[in-house]
Amino acid sequence: MDNRDGVGSTPEGRKRRPTRRSRPSAQPAKPGRPAQSGQSGPSARPAGQDAKPARPAGQDAKPAKPAAPAGPAEPGEPPRSQATEPGKSSKSARSTRPAQSAQSAQSARPAQPARSREEGRPRAAKPRAPKPRPAGSAAPRFAKPLTTASMLGWTALSAVVPGAAHLRAGHRRTGLALISVYAVLLLGLLAYGLTVAGDLSNATFLVRDGAMVGVIAVTSILALAWFALLVTSYVVLGPSRLNMQGQVVSGIVVGVLCVAVMSPFALTANVAMGARDAFSIFPTHHDPEVPQTVQNPEDPWNGRDRMNFLLVGGDAAGNRTGVRTDSMNVASVDVRTGATVLFSLPRNLQHVRFPASSPLHKQFPNGFMAELPNGGLLNEVWQYANDHPELMGGRNKGPRALMDAIGHTLGLKIDYYALMNMYGFADLVDAIGGLRIHVEQDVKWGGLYGTAGTIRAGDRKLTGEQALWYGRSRVGSDDFSRMARQRCVIGAFAQQATPTVILANFNKLAGAAKRAAQTNIPRDLLQPLMDLALKVKDAKITSLQFVPPHFYPGNANWAKIRQATKRAIINSTRPARQAQTANVSASPSAPASASTPATTRAAAPTQTPTRNSQKSSEAESLDQLCG
Repeated sequence: MDNRDGVGSTPEGRKRRPTRRSRPSAQPAKPGRPAQSGQSGPSARPAGQDAKPARPAGQDAKPAKPAAPAGPAEPGEPPRSQATEPGKSSKSARSTRPAQSAQSAQSARPAQPARSREEGRPRAAKPRAPKPRPAGSAAPRFAKPLTTASMLGWTALSAVVPGAAHLRAGHRRTGLALISVYAVLLLGLLAYGLTVAGDLSNATFLVRDGAMVGVIAVTSILALAWFALLVTSYVVLGPSRLNMQGQVVSGIVVGVLCVAVMSPFALTANVAMGARDAFSIFPTHHDPEVPQTVQNPEDPWNGRDRMNFLLVGGDAAGNRTGVRTDSMNVASVDVRTGATVLFSLPRNLQHVRFPASSPLHKQFPNGFMAELPNGGLLNEVWQYANDHPELMGGRNKGPRALMDAIGHTLGLKIDYYALMNMYGFADLVDAIGGLRIHVEQDVKWGGLYGTAGTIRAGDRKLTGEQALWYGRSRVGSDDFSRMARQRCVIGAFAQQATPTVILANFNKLAGAAKRAAQTNIPRDLLQPLMDLALKVKDAKITSLQFVPPHFYPGNANWAKIRQATKRAIINSTRPARQAQTANVSASPSAPASASTPATTRAAAPTQTPTRNSQKSSEAESLDQLCG
């Protein structure tokens, strides 16, 4: 039977199934698209209402809206909603077929009870199950919580590799930035170290006063920077997550680590300050009697080929008045090659002359104290000038008077002098760890009979005191013998005081030099002087003593002394003979190099150098003289 709406009704005796109420759709169906089953837009008509008649053919009609499902149809009878209404086009009929078939399928389903309000609400999304990992792949690993030991380890690693702790804590940008800056600084320092290792003259600029101030400032900044780096590295690791005991222990250890990291920078700054203090012996003011230095880095010696330095060993003991210059040597250095000639003058050289420019020339026209047959020794000139400022035109003119006398004697212009107290020299030897010297025969020292001790023959490493008395003792010998030993000590010190040894013991050397040294070398020449010293170390060193039997100090032949000096300088510029080494060995006792023919040395030394050791009036190599 049909109801008035034309929809099939349920036969008698059968109850109508309750229709499922469709939920309103969130979005209305678009025109021309069939409505989905179980949904009704806001414009859908309820069941039981008449549908609007279709528009006449030929007019653009909107797609018909599907009617709400009215229940199941009779068996064997198709639903009326599937029939095409008269007047509608076949296109409209085809568009309604999907909706009708969906309604038929829905009507065929068994009835379900109505949903409650809770069931109508949107359900929470279920967690997705993890995707299965491929065979062989490891599960993700997460960092374990830091313990006290691991936190201290990462903090200590940051002292060597800045940024390591930041990377461990997850601060990747900061950690990578710190590592990059550290790598750049390390590479720059390594490059400079390689250039210095190849040529030590590249490091001589550090002796400048401005460079030393810069070193002090840079090392202080780096010390503070490393301190801040360790503290921040420790903080980013989160020490607050440790227990109370771990926080206390780690804090104390990190504090000690900060002090340890700052120590090298503090030591470098201390060395620079000590060097700056020690270099105060070099005067900064201009001395009218010292030649004016030319500020020309390419030619600091003002066109000179040789520079002459007077090296004086003073014997100013506490029980003596004034300074007695017991050791006097002139080092004539070729500024191009570093080839050096040492001229040793005896302390008892009598009646030296002075040049016409010296104030003492008028006082002693015939020689220093020529009226005294046994007086007028060379070692008295310094103190005499200091004791008579009215003759010299000022106080402390002893160095100038001695430079004039020795320069006139040798026929050289003495440019600068350096005085070292004998006991200060012993401190210098102790500062470098002693001197290795080959002792030809036993040397007794102390008192008139050598009761203080004996330096045994053989290859010995002498302490400062022993080296001092080895060069000063006259027990069983004379002044000429100890002059020969003195030049061996000077040569040994020059060769064994390498740049590495000097840097390792710089504070001790600087302290000893400041206490016992005196010079008129201006500070402006300090860097060129360091460059020249490096050349001298690797160059040939020869020595000439003005001692008997070729030179007699009591009745000196001044012309012969000047001629011997000139020949020695000329010979020093010639290449060394193949029979002898071109360079002075690292120490007087060092063996010859492989390229030098080996010489056979007697098993037992026969004698110490005496006045007869110099067999000719020509300069000889220190290798030959000192062994």
